[in-house]
Amino acid sequence: MALEAAERPSEETLLLWEREQARLKTRVVPRDTEAWQRDPAFPGLRRVGGVDVSFVPGDSSRACASLVVLSYPELQVVYEDSHMVRLKAPYVSGFLAFREVPFLVELVQRLQEKEPGLMPQVLLVDGNGVLHQRGFGVACHLGVLTDLPCVGVAKKLLQVDGLENNSLHKEKIVLLQSGGDTFPLMGNSGTVLGMALKSHDHSTKPLYVSVGHRISLEVAVRLTHHCCRFRIPEPIRQADIRSREYIRRTLGNPGSPAQGQERHQKEQRPKACPKGGSGAPAGPGRPPEDCGRDSSTDLKDPQPGFQEQQKDQQSEGTGPHKDSDLWPPPAARVQSPP
Repeated sequence: MALEAAERPSEETLLLWEREQARLKTRVVPRDTEAWQRDPAFPGLRRVGGVDVSFVPGDSSRACASLVVLSYPELQVVYEDSHMVRLKAPYVSGFLAFREVPFLVELVQRLQEKEPGLMPQVLLVDGNGVLHQRGFGVACHLGVLTDLPCVGVAKKLLQVDGLENNSLHKEKIVLLQSGGDTFPLMGNSGTVLGMALKSHDHSTKPLYVSVGHRISLEVAVRLTHHCCRFRIPEPIRQADIRSREYIRRTLGNPGSPAQGQERHQKEQRPKACPKGGSGAPAGPGRPPEDCGRDSSTDLKDPQPGFQEQQKDQQSEGTGPHKDSDLWPPPAARVQSPP
Protein backbone atom coordinates (compact mmCIF):
# COMPACT_ATOMS: atom_id res chain seq x y z
CA MET A 1 0.00 0.00 0.00
CA ALA A 2 1.57 3.30 -1.07
CA LEU A 3 1.41 5.94 1.61
CA GLU A 4 2.24 9.59 1.63
CA ALA A 5 4.95 10.28 4.20
CA ALA A 6 2.72 12.50 6.33
CA GLU A 7 -0.30 10.20 6.28
CA ARG A 8 -0.99 7.96 9.25
CA PRO A 9 -1.31 4.30 8.22
CA SER A 10 -4.55 2.50 8.86
CA GLU A 11 -4.96 0.15 11.78
CA GLU A 12 -5.00 -2.68 9.26
CA THR A 13 -1.58 -1.62 7.98
CA LEU A 14 -0.19 -1.37 11.51
CA LEU A 15 -1.47 -4.86 12.24
CA LEU A 16 0.21 -6.16 9.09
CA TRP A 17 3.45 -4.49 10.13
CA GLU A 18 3.24 -6.09 13.55
CA ARG A 19 2.70 -9.50 11.98
CA GLU A 20 5.65 -8.98 9.66
CA GLN A 21 7.86 -8.02 12.61
CA ALA A 22 6.75 -11.12 14.50
CA ARG A 23 7.46 -13.29 11.47
CA LEU A 24 10.93 -11.86 10.88
CA LYS A 25 11.76 -11.87 14.59
CA THR A 26 11.82 -15.68 14.52
CA ARG A 27 14.85 -15.43 12.22
CA VAL A 28 16.95 -13.25 14.54
CA VAL A 29 20.14 -14.98 15.72
CA PRO A 30 21.19 -13.26 19.00
CA ARG A 31 24.57 -14.97 19.24
CA ASP A 32 28.00 -14.87 17.63
CA THR A 33 28.20 -16.67 14.31
CA GLU A 34 31.53 -15.47 12.89
CA ALA A 35 35.07 -16.61 13.67
CA TRP A 36 36.29 -13.03 14.19
CA GLN A 37 33.76 -12.55 17.01
CA ARG A 38 35.34 -15.24 19.20
CA ASP A 39 38.52 -13.32 20.07
CA PRO A 40 38.44 -9.95 21.91
CA ALA A 41 41.00 -8.61 19.43
CA PHE A 42 38.67 -9.41 16.51
CA PRO A 43 41.24 -11.14 14.29
CA GLY A 44 39.88 -11.50 10.79
CA LEU A 45 37.64 -8.46 11.02
CA ARG A 46 38.59 -6.18 8.13
CA ARG A 47 35.45 -4.25 7.14
CA VAL A 48 32.81 -2.55 9.30
CA GLY A 49 29.78 -0.89 7.72
CA GLY A 50 27.54 1.93 8.85
CA VAL A 51 24.19 3.18 7.54
CA ASP A 52 22.21 6.35 7.98
CA VAL A 53 19.26 8.26 6.50
CA SER A 54 19.34 12.08 6.51
CA PHE A 55 16.40 14.26 5.59
CA VAL A 56 16.00 17.24 3.32
CA PRO A 57 14.93 20.08 5.62
CA GLY A 58 11.28 20.95 5.41
CA ASP A 59 10.42 17.83 3.42
CA SER A 60 9.16 14.78 5.29
CA SER A 61 9.44 12.50 2.28
CA ARG A 62 12.79 13.31 0.64
CA ALA A 63 15.94 11.90 2.17
CA CYS A 64 19.39 10.56 1.47
CA ALA A 65 20.23 6.97 2.38
CA SER A 66 23.92 6.28 2.89
CA LEU A 67 26.10 3.20 3.34
CA VAL A 68 29.79 3.39 4.18
CA VAL A 69 32.36 0.65 4.71
CA LEU A 70 35.40 1.31 6.86
CA SER A 71 38.58 -0.68 7.18
CA TYR A 72 39.15 -2.21 10.59
CA PRO A 73 40.95 -1.41 12.84
CA GLU A 74 42.11 1.69 10.92
CA LEU A 75 38.54 3.04 10.54
CA GLN A 76 39.25 4.55 7.14
CA VAL A 77 36.43 4.80 4.59
CA VAL A 78 37.02 2.36 1.71
CA TYR A 79 33.54 2.56 0.14
CA GLU A 80 30.57 4.87 0.22
CA ASP A 81 27.27 5.05 -1.58
CA SER A 82 24.61 7.70 -1.08
CA HIS A 83 21.29 7.86 -2.86
CA MET A 84 18.37 10.30 -2.77
CA VAL A 85 15.12 8.54 -1.95
CA ARG A 86 11.46 9.41 -1.55
CA LEU A 87 9.86 7.83 1.48
CA LYS A 88 6.34 6.45 1.18
CA ALA A 89 5.64 5.20 4.69
CA PRO A 90 5.23 7.67 7.56
CA TYR A 91 7.19 7.52 10.78
CA VAL A 92 5.28 5.59 13.42
CA SER A 93 6.81 4.75 16.78
CA GLY A 94 8.11 1.19 16.76
CA PHE A 95 7.90 0.83 12.96
CA LEU A 96 10.87 2.86 11.71
CA ALA A 97 12.14 -0.08 9.64
CA PHE A 98 9.13 0.03 7.30
CA ARG A 99 10.04 3.62 6.50
CA GLU A 100 13.78 3.26 5.96
CA VAL A 101 15.07 -0.30 5.75
CA PRO A 102 14.03 -0.96 2.11
CA PHE A 103 16.43 1.77 0.97
CA LEU A 104 19.25 0.48 3.19
CA VAL A 105 18.76 -3.06 1.89
CA GLU A 106 18.99 -1.68 -1.65
CA LEU A 107 22.33 -0.04 -0.82
CA VAL A 108 23.69 -3.31 0.52
CA GLN A 109 22.50 -5.11 -2.61
CA ARG A 110 24.17 -2.49 -4.82
CA LEU A 111 27.43 -2.99 -2.97
CA GLN A 112 27.16 -6.76 -3.41
CA GLU A 113 26.70 -6.28 -7.14
CA LYS A 114 29.36 -3.59 -7.64
CA GLU A 115 32.13 -4.47 -5.18
CA PRO A 116 31.47 -7.80 -3.46
CA GLY A 117 34.99 -7.79 -2.06
CA LEU A 118 34.09 -4.73 0.03
CA MET A 119 31.00 -6.19 1.68
CA PRO A 120 31.02 -5.33 5.40
CA GLN A 121 31.39 -8.16 7.88
CA VAL A 122 29.15 -6.31 10.33
CA LEU A 123 26.82 -3.29 10.15
CA LEU A 124 26.38 -0.63 12.84
CA VAL A 125 22.91 0.89 12.71
CA ASP A 126 21.72 4.21 14.17
CA GLY A 127 18.80 2.76 16.11
CA ASN A 128 17.74 -0.13 18.30
CA GLY A 129 17.89 -3.90 17.91
CA VAL A 130 16.13 -6.13 20.44
CA LEU A 131 15.76 -3.06 22.67
CA HIS A 132 12.35 -2.36 21.18
CA GLN A 133 8.63 -2.54 22.00
CA ARG A 134 8.31 -5.90 20.28
CA GLY A 135 11.95 -6.96 20.48
CA PHE A 136 12.55 -6.25 16.79
CA GLY A 137 13.99 -2.82 16.05
CA VAL A 138 15.52 -1.46 12.87
CA ALA A 139 18.90 -3.17 13.48
CA CYS A 140 17.19 -6.56 13.73
CA HIS A 141 15.08 -5.87 10.66
CA LEU A 142 18.07 -4.85 8.53
CA GLY A 143 20.15 -7.74 9.82
CA VAL A 144 17.54 -10.37 8.98
CA LEU A 145 16.87 -8.99 5.49
CA THR A 146 20.58 -8.71 4.59
CA ASP A 147 21.74 -11.70 6.69
CA LEU A 148 24.62 -9.57 7.97
CA PRO A 149 25.66 -9.27 11.62
CA CYS A 150 24.07 -6.03 12.86
CA VAL A 151 24.43 -3.90 15.99
CA GLY A 152 21.88 -1.34 17.17
CA VAL A 153 23.49 1.84 18.53
CA ALA A 154 21.02 4.41 19.91
CA LYS A 155 21.80 7.80 21.41
CA LYS A 156 18.75 7.90 23.68
CA LEU A 157 17.15 5.30 25.89
CA LEU A 158 14.03 3.66 24.53
CA GLN A 159 11.80 3.37 27.58
CA VAL A 160 10.21 -0.04 27.18
CA ASP A 161 9.70 -3.02 29.49
CA GLY A 162 9.92 -0.78 32.55
CA LEU A 163 13.17 0.93 31.54
CA GLU A 164 13.06 4.58 32.53
CA ASN A 165 15.35 7.53 32.13
CA ASN A 166 14.80 8.30 35.81
CA SER A 167 17.03 9.42 38.67
CA LEU A 168 18.37 5.90 39.21
CA HIS A 169 19.32 5.65 35.56
CA LYS A 170 21.07 9.02 35.73
CA GLU A 171 22.98 7.88 38.83
CA LYS A 172 24.22 4.85 36.93
CA ILE A 173 25.38 7.09 34.11
CA VAL A 174 27.42 9.15 36.56
CA LEU A 175 29.20 5.97 37.67
CA LEU A 176 30.49 5.40 34.11
CA GLN A 177 33.97 6.82 34.54
CA SER A 178 36.03 5.68 31.54
CA GLY A 179 35.48 4.79 27.91
CA GLY A 180 34.29 1.21 27.75
CA ASP A 181 32.41 1.29 31.07
CA THR A 182 28.92 -0.18 30.87
CA PHE A 183 25.83 -1.16 32.81
CA PRO A 184 23.05 -3.54 31.73
CA LEU A 185 19.58 -2.43 30.68
CA MET A 186 17.29 -4.94 32.36
CA GLY A 187 13.55 -4.55 31.98
CA ASN A 188 10.70 -5.70 34.19
CA SER A 189 10.73 -9.01 32.34
CA GLY A 190 14.16 -9.74 33.81
CA THR A 191 15.70 -9.77 30.32
CA VAL A 192 18.81 -7.73 29.58
CA LEU A 193 17.76 -5.80 26.49
CA GLY A 194 21.01 -3.95 25.94
CA MET A 195 23.90 -2.12 27.55
CA ALA A 196 24.57 1.52 28.32
CA LEU A 197 28.10 2.26 27.10
CA LYS A 198 30.39 5.19 27.83
CA SER A 199 31.95 5.22 24.40
CA HIS A 200 34.69 7.76 25.03
CA ASP A 201 36.56 9.00 28.10
CA HIS A 202 35.24 12.54 27.59
CA SER A 203 31.67 11.66 26.65
CA THR A 204 29.01 12.72 29.13
CA LYS A 205 26.17 10.73 27.56
CA PRO A 206 26.15 6.96 27.06
CA LEU A 207 25.20 5.04 23.96
CA TYR A 208 22.57 2.31 24.17
CA VAL A 209 23.82 -0.81 22.41
CA SER A 210 21.61 -3.77 21.59
CA VAL A 211 21.81 -6.93 19.52
CA GLY A 212 20.55 -6.72 15.95
CA HIS A 213 21.42 -10.05 14.33
CA ARG A 214 24.17 -12.69 14.35
CA ILE A 215 26.14 -11.15 17.21
CA SER A 216 26.13 -11.39 21.01
CA LEU A 217 25.57 -8.39 23.25
CA GLU A 218 29.07 -8.66 24.73
CA VAL A 219 30.70 -8.57 21.31
CA ALA A 220 28.35 -5.84 20.08
CA VAL A 221 29.35 -3.59 22.97
CA ARG A 222 33.07 -4.27 22.59
CA LEU A 223 32.97 -3.66 18.84
CA THR A 224 31.02 -0.43 19.25
CA HIS A 225 33.59 0.86 21.73
CA HIS A 226 36.48 -0.10 19.44
CA CYS A 227 34.86 1.87 16.61
CA CYS A 228 34.55 5.12 18.60
CA ARG A 229 37.02 7.89 17.90
CA PHE A 230 34.38 10.25 19.24
CA ARG A 231 31.12 9.58 21.05
CA ILE A 232 29.43 8.12 17.96
CA PRO A 233 30.91 5.02 16.31
CA GLU A 234 32.86 6.02 13.22
CA PRO A 235 30.85 3.95 10.71
CA ILE A 236 27.58 5.64 11.74
CA ARG A 237 29.27 9.02 12.05
CA GLN A 238 30.73 8.80 8.55
CA ALA A 239 27.44 7.65 7.05
CA ASP A 240 25.74 10.65 8.63
CA ILE A 241 28.39 13.11 7.44
CA ARG A 242 28.35 11.81 3.90
CA SER A 243 24.58 11.64 3.56
CA ARG A 244 24.34 15.29 4.58
CA GLU A 245 27.13 16.26 2.25
CA TYR A 246 25.39 14.42 -0.59
CA ILE A 247 22.20 16.40 0.06
CA ARG A 248 24.23 19.61 0.03
CA ARG A 249 25.96 18.74 -3.23
CA THR A 250 22.76 17.53 -4.88
CA LEU A 251 20.37 20.28 -3.81
CA GLY A 252 22.76 23.12 -3.13
CA ASN A 253 22.96 25.35 -0.08
CA PRO A 254 19.64 26.29 1.47
CA GLY A 255 19.11 29.98 1.50
CA SER A 256 16.04 30.78 -0.56
CA PRO A 257 13.25 32.74 1.14
CA ALA A 258 11.11 29.63 1.10
CA GLN A 259 13.70 27.71 3.03
CA GLY A 260 14.38 30.43 5.53
CA GLN A 261 16.60 29.20 8.30
CA GLU A 262 16.51 25.53 7.31
CA ARG A 263 19.79 23.66 7.39
CA HIS A 264 20.92 20.46 5.73
CA GLN A 265 20.50 18.12 8.63
CA LYS A 266 18.05 15.56 9.91
CA GLU A 267 14.60 16.78 10.79
CA GLN A 268 14.32 18.17 14.28
CA ARG A 269 13.20 15.49 16.70
CA PRO A 270 11.35 15.59 19.97
CA LYS A 271 13.55 16.30 22.95
CA ALA A 272 11.46 14.13 25.24
CA CYS A 273 11.40 10.36 25.00
CA PRO A 274 7.92 8.89 25.36
CA LYS A 275 7.59 5.84 27.55
CA GLY A 276 6.55 2.78 25.66
CA GLY A 277 5.75 4.38 22.29
CA SER A 278 2.06 4.66 21.58
CA GLY A 279 2.38 4.10 17.86
CA ALA A 280 1.29 7.64 17.08
CA PRO A 281 3.18 9.54 14.40
CA ALA A 282 5.84 11.84 15.83
CA GLY A 283 5.70 14.52 13.19
CA PRO A 284 7.48 14.90 9.85
CA GLY A 285 10.95 13.72 9.02
CA ARG A 286 12.73 11.06 11.00
CA PRO A 287 12.25 11.17 14.73
CA PRO A 288 14.35 8.87 16.87
CA GLU A 289 13.95 5.12 16.41
CA ASP A 290 11.68 5.41 19.40
CA CYS A 291 14.06 7.84 21.04
CA GLY A 292 17.16 6.11 19.80
CA ARG A 293 18.23 9.23 17.90
CA ASP A 294 18.87 12.85 18.70
CA SER A 295 20.59 15.86 17.19
CA SER A 296 23.63 14.82 15.24
CA THR A 297 25.85 17.66 16.41
CA ASP A 298 27.68 15.19 18.62
CA LEU A 299 28.55 13.18 15.50
CA LYS A 300 31.09 15.78 14.51
CA ASP A 301 33.10 16.77 17.58
CA PRO A 302 36.31 18.44 16.37
CA GLN A 303 38.07 16.87 19.34
CA PRO A 304 37.07 13.64 21.09
CA GLY A 305 34.36 14.63 23.53
CA PHE A 306 35.89 18.06 24.14
CA GLN A 307 32.92 20.15 23.03
CA GLU A 308 30.14 17.67 23.73
CA GLN A 309 28.50 19.77 26.44
CA GLN A 310 28.79 22.91 24.34
CA LYS A 311 27.23 21.22 21.33
CA ASP A 312 24.36 19.93 23.43
CA GLN A 313 23.47 23.58 24.03
CA GLN A 314 23.58 24.51 20.35
CA SER A 315 20.52 24.70 18.19
CA GLU A 316 19.77 21.75 15.96
CA GLY A 317 19.70 24.31 13.17
CA THR A 318 23.49 24.56 12.99
CA GLY A 319 25.01 23.00 9.92
CA PRO A 320 27.48 20.14 9.86
CA HIS A 321 30.82 20.86 11.47
CA LYS A 322 33.90 20.04 9.45
CA ASP A 323 36.34 18.00 11.47
CA SER A 324 39.46 19.59 9.96
CA ASP A 325 41.70 16.67 9.10
CA LEU A 326 38.97 14.17 10.03
CA TRP A 327 36.47 15.54 7.56
CA PRO A 328 36.49 13.34 4.41
CA PRO A 329 36.53 14.72 0.89
CA PRO A 330 32.92 14.87 -0.30
CA ALA A 331 33.34 13.01 -3.58
CA ALA A 332 32.08 9.44 -3.52
CA ARG A 333 34.77 6.89 -4.15
CA VAL A 334 35.60 3.22 -3.94
CA GLN A 335 39.03 2.19 -2.70
CA SER A 336 40.65 -1.13 -2.16
CA PRO A 337 40.69 -2.19 1.47
CA PRO A 338 44.08 -1.93 3.18
